Amino acid sequence: MTQEEQDLAREASKLFSGRVDFLLSAPQLKFLPDGDFPEIAFCGRSNVGKSSLLNALTGRRAIARTSVTPGRTQELNFFEVGEPTQFRLVDMPGYGFAKAPVKVVEKWRALVRTFLKGRAVLKRTLVLVDSRHGLKDVDREMMKMLDETAVGYRLVLTKADKIKASELEAVAQAVSEEMRRHPAAHPQLHLTSSEKGLGLDELRAAVLADVRS
Repeated sequence: MTQEEQDLAREASKLFSGRVDFLLSAPQLKFLPDGDFPEIAFCGRSNVGKSSLLNALTGRRAIARTSVTPGRTQELNFFEVGEPTQFRLVDMPGYGFAKAPVKVVEKWRALVRTFLKGRAVLKRTLVLVDSRHGLKDVDREMMKMLDETAVGYRLVLTKADKIKASELEAVAQAVSEEMRRHPAAHPQLHLTSSEKGLGLDELRAAVLADVRS
């Protein structure tokens, strides 16, 4: 990393290790907080490790709820970072394979879609992809929607410690190649492990850079 990148990583680490407080859950758009601060949204398939990544990034054990039952996050959950608040993290409902009635799943999708299209303070969306499986059709649907609505996003591979290095390299290459065909995708692919801490410093720095862009 360059000196500038190292400085940004240190600043980001300090921010994430400081105040991170749950603000509110929004089951409908009318419950969204005022757009007073920049926001970074986290989305991904159910059971992709989204809550674990949020917990690892903030150094907390349970700021975001983890569950063995996919699809438990049914609302937009907002967290404030910094003292005073610098930005917000948004934990979005998981998509795909949610163990919920079809009508409920459609309600989540509508909430997410409308939020992404109309949230002026949303600086970047992080699309989480399980390293063990690579891109699935539901991930591609999300990427296409983000492309169409011109919402910039980063692809983040999770659970990178769960597969062999050679397999991880192959998945990363395949995802990178596909990512280049999407106009709203950031060119940098992030490889992370919530358990081992892999890639977390770089991702924190990327989030802070996006917040300030």
